[in-house]
Amino acid sequence: MPSGIFQVSSESGTPKYKQLINSLFQSIENGDISIGDRLPSINSICKEFSLSRDTVLVAFNELKAKGIVSSVPGKGYYLESTATKFKQKIFLLFEEFNVFKEILYNAFLEHLGGDVSVDIYFHHFNRSVFKELIENSNGKYTSYVIMPAKFNDAYNVLKNLPQDKVYMLDQTNPTLKKYYPAVYQNFEKDIFNALESGVDLLEKYKKIFFVYPGGKEPLGQLKGFKKFINTYKGKWEFEVINSLKEQQINAGEVYIVPNDIDLVTLVKEAKKENLSIGADLGIISYNDTPLKEIVVDGITTISTDFKEMGKILADMVLNSKKELIENNSSLIRRNSL
Repeated sequence: MPSGIFQVSSESGTPKYKQLINSLFQSIENGDISIGDRLPSINSICKEFSLSRDTVLVAFNELKAKGIVSSVPGKGYYLESTATKFKQKIFLLFEEFNVFKEILYNAFLEHLGGDVSVDIYFHHFNRSVFKELIENSNGKYTSYVIMPAKFNDAYNVLKNLPQDKVYMLDQTNPTLKKYYPAVYQNFEKDIFNALESGVDLLEKYKKIFFVYPGGKEPLGQLKGFKKFINTYKGKWEFEVINSLKEQQINAGEVYIVPNDIDLVTLVKEAKKENLSIGADLGIISYNDTPLKEIVVDGITTISTDFKEMGKILADMVLNSKKELIENNSSLIRRNSL
């Protein structure tokens, strides 16, 4: 196994996962590693550079998506290709990294092909970080893919980037729609349509709660729920709450929870109160993941298709398409409702 092919510096401003990728490319160009050579294990890289396993996995997943490395179960990772030159270099700015964003990210990489480099960053819903990352990236990339979250003044930050190279992802707003193509969710329409499609499942319940703490959750979710309230006024009792803290969970209630921490709380409380989920207590989560297919025999979700979103985005960037595309959501029916 070749040694010294990866390098990471804590003093560099480049993300550590990207340093791993770049140092491997440098080792390839130096002739320090050849096709078929086995790479150091993830555990050994974590130990040598004091990195988290997730950081190394992001690097290896990108290298796999580009066809540079391959993996053999139980044996490790191997160098598959030495083609390290890229036609495009993409700046990708996410709000945060979670399971469904990982699905989107992997689908995006897969459909871009092997001659495109992607640098991924996170602003964690912090406007100052958002602004700093955008400013530092200007002029360094062929395309910019941005998740603007709920920053109403995002255009004031983005307007200095080359307009024809910028794409919005997941959320947008009327101002951004004037200037930038987007693959986005229409949260107001999606939550209303999803709940309306599940009216038959909601019939057995008396009251519907929407847990909306605000903060990072899209405002469209709240607007869509209020539209549902106005449409079905008198059919159920409704209430918007910002937290489950000190909330008494009762039979005959349905809870819509965009936050997975609240989902865990509900499952625990149902068990504590001996309430049967899907019979006594209804739960609707937001954003589907593989785990939600099996937790308590299946969690009903309102979710978009994140794989499809990644595929559409890749096609848009590769072909410089200037479109506004809604990636529709639906109610995925499972036993929790």
